Amino acid sequence: MRVLVLGAGYAGLTLARTLERRLPDAVELTIVNDSPYHLVQHEVHRAIRHPDVADVIEVPLDEALTRAEVVVDRVTDIDRTNQRVHLAEPGTLGYDYCAVCLGATTAYYDIPGLESHAIPLKSLDDAAAIHERYFEACSDGGTVVVGGAGLSGIQVAGELAALRRESDAHTNIVLVEQMNTVAPTFPEPFQRAVRDELLDCGVEIRTETTVESVTASTIETDTGTLEYEMLVWAGGIAGQEAMESNRPTVRADLRLDERTYVVGDAARAVDADGKPVPASAAAAIREARVVAENIAEQVAFERDGDPGDFPPRPQPYRFEVPGWIVSVGDSAVAQVGPSIFCGSAAKAMKATVGAGHLTSVGAISKAVDLVEEELNA
Repeated sequence: MRVLVLGAGYAGLTLARTLERRLPDAVELTIVNDSPYHLVQHEVHRAIRHPDVADVIEVPLDEALTRAEVVVDRVTDIDRTNQRVHLAEPGTLGYDYCAVCLGATTAYYDIPGLESHAIPLKSLDDAAAIHERYFEACSDGGTVVVGGAGLSGIQVAGELAALRRESDAHTNIVLVEQMNTVAPTFPEPFQRAVRDELLDCGVEIRTETTVESVTASTIETDTGTLEYEMLVWAGGIAGQEAMESNRPTVRADLRLDERTYVVGDAARAVDADGKPVPASAAAAIREARVVAENIAEQVAFERDGDPGDFPPRPQPYRFEVPGWIVSVGDSAVAQVGPSIFCGSAAKAMKATVGAGHLTSVGAISKAVDLVEEELNA
């Protein structure tokens, strides 16, 4: 019997580590990832300003896992009918149970010129490209536009503002958002605090502005034309190629079928209370723990259960996250319950969250380094 975990982001690595403890040794556990590393995605923006942080936020999978087989390859297709996964390198892997944790890619919404002229932020290579482009084109002035004022766009704008200050440049940094506020899917007190921090950093905020087309030097919006030297796009997410570029909607059991789960940003999940689950690391990690327990129970029933018994009913996922945290350059904003924290208190919370995740995947020395990086930012 084999259990496949596709992807080693927050959901995939959490799920695989939990299954290592819960599955019998006789059950094969295989994790497929396009890199031999787990990436702490919510810290990638730090590499825009400090490229050396890459060493802290990449965790080798062979160090994070104890018995799972690691296959470094790209998933190209998932054949649920025949329970086989196709890889970029010629070959397939069969499975009895599969958890799709492939995350999401950047959504460009078919906006003319956008994909060819914008830099996304999904990887350390993207962060390096933003860093290089900034010093090539923007360190002596000009305009950097960040598209999308969700958490990723907020963190990119804040980091670029801090880089501007450190390089003593005169760059304009403009954050563009289609909705009427920054962090539009979050509570109003959080939105207001984030907006204040961005303005304190010297970021120009243009809400209710829709990008309609992009050329090498201009952005056409419904409110006018923006000239720019660099465009970073953080305006939304889409499904991976292996999922036919879709993020399927799954109910609280997070299943596509009886043997295939979709976890984290790869799906649009609706939780046990009927609420949509936001794409976030916190949700992905918690979803993964529920799915791991459900797969372990199904495997145990299939191996040892009475054929006359009903199979176990999967436990539903309920979205419960204590709060939200976002970096804004050298500062941060956190909401815990109804309380809002900014500055050093929020930075300490951000450091604790990141270090807690690294500790949970066995990277204790990297956790210490990340605390130093966050608190000294």
